[in-house]
Amino acid sequence: MEKLFINFSALIAADKAGIPSVSADDVLANGLNLVYFLAAVIAVIVVIIGGVLFATSAGNAASVTKAKNMILYAVVGLVVVLAAFAITNFVNGRFS
Repeated sequence: MEKLFINFSALIAADKAGIPSVSADDVLANGLNLVYFLAAVIAVIVVIIGGVLFATSAGNAASVTKAKNMILYAVVGLVVVLAAFAITNFVNGRFS
């Protein structure tokens, strides 16, 4: 009766089956890096759009103010993303 039960985990190991072994720390770090990258790309695009709006404002005070605010908020966003990146990498490095 004992021979009917097969231990499949002993027959197929994860490394022999080609399944990658990834830790939770690596998954978290990769996910956060992806989010930081996307946020930085979006902020750079907003800076470019703000620059184009500023260049094409033709002296209109409302358009100039809108463009300056877009650039300012995008730069502040980049600083926040950079600070979050530094903090999370520091914390992740301390606990691993």
